[in-house]
Amino acid sequence: MARIIAKAALFGLLGLVVLPVVVFVGVLAFGYALDPSCGTPGASGGCEMGAAASAIASAIPGFMLFFLVSLLLSVRRRKKAQTPPQEPS
Repeated sequence: MARIIAKAALFGLLGLVVLPVVVFVGVLAFGYALDPSCGTPGASGGCEMGAAASAIASAIPGFMLFFLVSLLLSVRRRKKAQTPPQEPS
C-alpha cells in the first residue's frame, strides 16, 4: 500500500506542475483570442496577470486531481488482481 501512495504522490507532483502550465497557456490563448488589446504595447498586463493568477490557483487542485485518480486506479487494479476469476456454471 505504501508503494501505491508513493506512486500517487509522484503523479500528484506531476499534476502540480503540468496543470498550471496548461491552465496558463489556455487562459492566455483565450485572452488573446477574445480581447484584441491583450499583449499590445502599452497594455496594463492584465491578461498576463489573470493567466498567472489562474495558473497559481490551479496548482493544488492539479495535485489533488492527479493524486486521487492515480490512487483510485491503482487500488482498483490491485483489487482486480487479487480477486480470483469465477468459474462458469
